Amino acid sequence: MTEEQKFIEALLNPQTQNSAFEKLVRDYQKPLYHHVRNIVIDHDDAADVLQNTFIKVFHYLKDFKGESKLFSWMYRIATNEAITFLNQKAKRNGMSIELQQSKSIDALATDPYFDGNSIQLKLQKAIALLPEKQQLVFKMKYFEELKYEQISEILGTSVGALKASYHHAVKKIEEYLLNH
Repeated sequence: MTEEQKFIEALLNPQTQNSAFEKLVRDYQKPLYHHVRNIVIDHDDAADVLQNTFIKVFHYLKDFKGESKLFSWMYRIATNEAITFLNQKAKRNGMSIELQQSKSIDALATDPYFDGNSIQLKLQKAIALLPEKQQLVFKMKYFEELKYEQISEILGTSVGALKASYHHAVKKIEEYLLNH
């Protein structure tokens, strides 16, 4: 039995569930927060999505089949929660996701949790113009430094398709940065 399988058993066992889940949160809170923050952009939104992610992980852990790594499964949940959140926020505000993302990027300049400079803001604007799939692939590869195999497990897309998406994203970003 692998360490991960033992850990999942501890998460499912009523006697060890609480301490195992605390460890899960400690181990994955930062990387999942950064992943979600890359998608939703706003710190407070990322905190809300992260909380929802952990609630879903806890609730659906009994259904985890072990066909992927726990890490990949949680990232998939976080990704889906972030995308759902963005769709709902845009709908609530009566605007497109692209406009909602653009407004969030504009707000980054005054966000106390954003430590980037004007070049980072320009990069974020370029990324926001990409199609959703290219955005996800670019952010996961560039910012989170995930391997294509990991991204493939998380997004359920072939490595070849991910490489093509990343390549197209990089070309579009380069073009934007040169022209703006």
